[in-house]
Amino acid sequence: MPLHLHPDVVTTETDDGAVLLNLHTGRYFQLNTTGTGVLRRLLDGCAPNDIAAELSDRHKIPSERAEHDVRAILDQLSAAGLVVAS
Repeated sequence: MPLHLHPDVVTTETDDGAVLLNLHTGRYFQLNTTGTGVLRRLLDGCAPNDIAAELSDRHKIPSERAEHDVRAILDQLSAAGLVVAS
C-alpha cells in the first residue's frame, strides 16, 4: 500500500527526527529518529514488514517487537491524518 503525506502536511527534519505540521488544523507531531526513518521508508513504498525486518536486524530486537512498532507508527500517522494511501 503506497503512502504519501496528506497535502496539508509539511515536514521539517530536526537533529532528533522530524516535526510534521498539519497546516489545516495547526497541529504538529514529532517523530524521533527511528520514527522518521520508518516514515521515510513508508513514503518510499516499502512494505511495513520489510521495514520491521530492517529494524530488527539493525537494532537486534525481536522481529515481533519491530513489526508491532512499525504497525503502531503507521496506525498513529494514519489516525492523525498525516499520511494517506496513494
